[in-house]
Amino acid sequence: MNNSPNMIVLGSTGSVGRQAIDVARQLNITVDAISAHKDSASVEAQARELRVKACAMSDETAARDLKTRLADTDIKVYAGSHGICDMISETDCNNALGQVVENSILGEAGLKPTMATLEAGKKLALANKESLVVGGEIVMRAAKESGHEILPVDSEHCAIYQCLRSGNKKEIKNIILTASGGPFFGYSKQMLEDVTLEKTLAHPTWNMGAKITVDSATLMNKGFEVIEAVHLFGVSPKQIKVVVHRESIIHSAVEYIDNSVIAQMSVPDMRHCVQYALSHPQRTCATTEELDLFSVGKLTFAKPDMDTFVLLSKAFEVIDKGGALPAVLNAANEEAVAAFLQKKISFCNIAEVVCRTVDELAGVSSVHELDDILRVSADARRIALQYISK
Repeated sequence: MNNSPNMIVLGSTGSVGRQAIDVARQLNITVDAISAHKDSASVEAQARELRVKACAMSDETAARDLKTRLADTDIKVYAGSHGICDMISETDCNNALGQVVENSILGEAGLKPTMATLEAGKKLALANKESLVVGGEIVMRAAKESGHEILPVDSEHCAIYQCLRSGNKKEIKNIILTASGGPFFGYSKQMLEDVTLEKTLAHPTWNMGAKITVDSATLMNKGFEVIEAVHLFGVSPKQIKVVVHRESIIHSAVEYIDNSVIAQMSVPDMRHCVQYALSHPQRTCATTEELDLFSVGKLTFAKPDMDTFVLLSKAFEVIDKGGALPAVLNAANEEAVAAFLQKKISFCNIAEVVCRTVDELAGVSSVHELDDILRVSADARRIALQYISK
């Protein structure tokens, strides 16, 4: 594919990052730089195969190891979270179409690289939803100043982005955000008390990392996507309707004021979303398999149970109140999920920790700068850890 920009892939060893690199392979797209957290061996292999100009490891010990591994090359190695941002701004590009930075870093750690991308005037393909959950206001402001739209890589937001080409903002009635329902769809609160870590990590449709899989099971991931959609598409929380769609074929839809509903369908494969972000506004030949509706057979829809899965309801609450509360929600959830993955708390304790933390900080003032948001986030983590240790 000769009419594509070059890529920088952040979070290259994760599920979405690996799929982004697979798209680059299939479409012969140049990858200028990659980053990861700790897996220096995998990054070395990727760097050599892709012949990148630079790599960054957020873990400084891993960065030293990678530098040793790549000592026989001219590849520049950056260290630490600040190093990822430096790599974004300093890695040049010989392509007239520039670079797209595909940000699939996990969690709040992706926020600063998102800002660095926009401040460098580079296109952003965003798979790190926490950037908009934690810092939605400042991220959207930076995107406007950069002159580039944010190209969403989340399957739901990529779908909405495509559906919005059928109308204009004034014609939007509702955004229909689909959810798989996770592995515990139909469970009661009592049934959730017996949920194990092993059962939680068995997602019915998507192959994701452990943290996102847990978020899918609690419906927190869908809550984050509600917040993300509010910022990305400039709609109110009341205009977002969550629908459980177990087959994960309709990735989301937009309802217009004439009651027409435009939906985007494809096989559940993140490579489609990466490819669309790279080719937009054009389309290119598929890197994914064709959707066979005869094999799918039927499509089903149900209301989410927000009384049982309270974190989805909490997400609507915090984005409606706005300010720094979404950052509090995310920080508390990151700490609670980490504790669950370490078997320090139960599945039901995740929601308890998150809700209690958000309620304790409900009076937090609105903040407009990155450092202030990160300070509030740190306070939320401290409080969440106190609840976890009780």
